[in-house]
Amino acid sequence: MLQRSNLCRALIHEPDLLLLDEPFGALDQFTREELWQILQDLYLDRKPTVLLVTHDLREAGFLAHRICVMSARPDRIISDKAVEIPQPRQIDMIYSPEFVEMTQGLRQLIAQVRSA
Repeated sequence: MLQRSNLCRALIHEPDLLLLDEPFGALDQFTREELWQILQDLYLDRKPTVLLVTHDLREAGFLAHRICVMSARPDRIISDKAVEIPQPRQIDMIYSPEFVEMTQGLRQLIAQVRSA
C-alpha cells in the first residue's frame, strides 16, 4: 500500500516529468505486475515523460519505449534501443518469444559489460 500511495502522491499534481528509481523493487511479483499495469495505464492516459531506473529487465521491457543500458564506472550509456512491442501491453506478453528474446539480449549485453 505504501508504494501505491507514493505513486498516487507523485501523480496527483499531473506532473510532466516522473523520475522513478526502483519504485517496485520491494514488492512481491504479483503486486509489482499490478502496478506495472497501473503505471502503463496512467502513462497512456496522461503522457508524462517518465525516467525509470530499474534492474528488472522484464519491468523495463514492459514499461519502456526505450531501454538504455549503462556501464559501471565511468557511467556511460552503452546501448539505447527502442522497444518495438506495441502498447498497451498485457502481462502475459512477457512470456512471448519476442519479449523473451529482447530481455535475453539485454541480459547478455549486461553480462558482457560486467565481465569487461
